[in-house]
Amino acid sequence: MSVVAFKMKLKSGVVEEYQRRHRTIWPDLVKHLKEMGLSEYRIFLDPDDQQTLFAIQTRAGNYDDTQLRNHPIMKQWWDYMADLMYVEDDNSPVASSLTEVFYMP
Repeated sequence: MSVVAFKMKLKSGVVEEYQRRHRTIWPDLVKHLKEMGLSEYRIFLDPDDQQTLFAIQTRAGNYDDTQLRNHPIMKQWWDYMADLMYVEDDNSPVASSLTEVFYMP
């Protein structure tokens, strides 16, 4: 099991819509994320700029990013969210890995 953290960025003025879409996240997407090895996934918003997102994922040993990224439901979700976020050419969020500097068990 591993824990990873990364940040993403919203476009200006879309926080409420981003939150609304996540309140009604597709059950099939959640099922797929769990099947791919994500046991926990949290996203936090920086209240100062209302654009920076900070995410934490707990990944099982069987986690396969390539299989997750190539699944049709994941691609549909990215397409659905692309108007709210800065995205790559495939509509996946532009994400920057974060380095852990402290851990207190």
